[in-house]
Amino acid sequence: MKKWMGKGLKTTLMAVAGLATFGLADNPISSYHYLADPSCTADDEYFYIVTDSDDPAGDKGYTIKQLYAFRSRDMKNWTDFGVVLEANREYESIADIWASGVAINPKDNRFYIVYPDGGGGGVGVVGADNINGPYTNPIPNDKKLVSNWKSALVNCDGIANCFDPAILYDDDGTGYFTFGGGTNNARPHGFNFDLYKFNSDMHGIDVSSKVQLEILRPNGQRIQNSFEASYLHKNNGVYYLSYSTDFSGTIDEYTGRLCKACIGYATSKKIEGPYTYQGVFLENPNINGVNINANNNNHHGVAKFKDHWYVVYHDRRLVQASEHPSSLGKANPEPAFHRSVSVDEITYNGEKINNTKLTNEGPSQLENFNPYETYPALTSSKQRNVRSRTDWNKSDWQKGIAAKHVLLPLTSKESWIRVSGVDFSKEGAKSFTVVAASTANDNSIEIRSGSVSGTLAGTCDIKKTSNKNDYVENECSVTGLTGIVNELFLVFKGKQDSTMGILEWSFTCNGNNCKASEPQKQTPYGGSAVELPGIIEAENFDVPGSGYSNKSYSDNDSENQGDADFRMDLGVDIVKGGTGMAIGYTNTDEWLEYTVNVKTAGKYKMTANAASSSKGAAIAFAIDGKDVGETVLVDSTGANWSVYQDFDVGEVELTAGTHVVG
Repeated sequence: MKKWMGKGLKTTLMAVAGLATFGLADNPISSYHYLADPSCTADDEYFYIVTDSDDPAGDKGYTIKQLYAFRSRDMKNWTDFGVVLEANREYESIADIWASGVAINPKDNRFYIVYPDGGGGGVGVVGADNINGPYTNPIPNDKKLVSNWKSALVNCDGIANCFDPAILYDDDGTGYFTFGGGTNNARPHGFNFDLYKFNSDMHGIDVSSKVQLEILRPNGQRIQNSFEASYLHKNNGVYYLSYSTDFSGTIDEYTGRLCKACIGYATSKKIEGPYTYQGVFLENPNINGVNINANNNNHHGVAKFKDHWYVVYHDRRLVQASEHPSSLGKANPEPAFHRSVSVDEITYNGEKINNTKLTNEGPSQLENFNPYETYPALTSSKQRNVRSRTDWNKSDWQKGIAAKHVLLPLTSKESWIRVSGVDFSKEGAKSFTVVAASTANDNSIEIRSGSVSGTLAGTCDIKKTSNKNDYVENECSVTGLTGIVNELFLVFKGKQDSTMGILEWSFTCNGNNCKASEPQKQTPYGGSAVELPGIIEAENFDVPGSGYSNKSYSDNDSENQGDADFRMDLGVDIVKGGTGMAIGYTNTDEWLEYTVNVKTAGKYKMTANAASSSKGAAIAFAIDGKDVGETVLVDSTGANWSVYQDFDVGEVELTAGTHVVG
């Protein structure tokens, strides 16, 4: 019998694991806005999110006047297009503009947004050629779709809350929208959403197509927990109607748990239903059992992008962060009215949606970022001490010109944006160009890799201009930016806040034919695979490769929070422990991989050396992606996690050659 063992796996739970600090976590997608009620859609190139905004809100209620739009090519770096629709701006007939739905019409490739007018007074629709607008109403005479008190195609049909619309285009291009919420004698829970079909030209709706959607238990009884935020998506021929459950709290019939404003869902083979309740797939947002949503309302959107499914949702992690971002103005406002928008991946088990694991890190990056395109200034994976401004001009809008969205650094503080997974190719970058206005002298942008204070690649001095709307091009040379830069920072310097306004930026390549580097596979730490039988040191996990499928670890945050001062450029938390170093601050579903070389085929005894201070802490193992051995329960080493002991994982059979242990 041969033996090999993993060494130094310190298994503890962080005391603050559930509440995100501001830090470098990738969720929420914006740290300089309070955003809420997201919906989403996608095409072959981008994933898009439309949200409303809690920026104007006070401590006594919601004030929601604006819709924002974002897009991403890689699910890590997001472009903020700013305000794309605003109450009493483009259309004076729009009052408050709350939770909206967005979808791309496959017949004309236009973006359509269905929005609630006045918070709960009806539903309208607008369309545009681009996600950033400008949007116009396709309905003749500027009519709404639904309203009890304004010119509209139909009334609210007895629905208590005439709001929260969503839109879906079916496989044949037919468009539908659903709306509704609340409860009253006319429309009780479980029967409070309506569905209509759009005309093929989007100039109206088929009034006769109205369906009062039913959500039923498998025994045919009507479910009583649907409350608001209805949303439709389709996967493998099955329609999914998801929604926020009763805000007062109901018992989920499948888990038996009390669920307050969770996202439940029902399925049907026909879009008009009836729908059969399947359970909850997104609980009131929490991470590791700690609520990040102030136990308040919930809203979501679902879309498929590049063979992955994602859910966008709002939470309150930004307003509850231990360090409140100064770019958001008043410190520690009322959490209920100050939400933030996040995104995570969802998975399916047959027709069922698995319960969604929410993260601070957000989804894995799908592809490397190409720096040799021109990007709107607010394109980033994280930001600090920046604000933004949308410059809307009515005459431009009437000419079909979208509004300008401007990045405003707070340069009296540490101010920056970060871009992740940037592929500068083998040739590398030659120069950096930024289009900006500056009303003060001595404003500049530093380009750094690795961290805010990392290696300086170049500094761009920003020319002073005549006013805040006088934008000029600034260019500077850069050095040392080749291959994959995991984290690129644009650091803003100046003596006064908001004297610099930035429209766009780009890099130029050092060669004439810059091509993205080929994705690199993960490689063994130190260059050589661990020989088995032998000992695998936990801290010596593989060096990550580049690209989505070449990760060697998953950690819930992007910082090494350990005290060992080892591999600080990666996100794994390496601590002093055992006879040297260990992996600490572990959380559920985090993982590591190690490339090994088996000298001789045979059965091997597998042992893990670990410590734990948490009841129920456990470690599972896999070889080449397949589960092996027994899940090890590491809860018998005492309250002091520095007490390490060996745990028997069991026997595994290995062929000779290279394998990956996870």
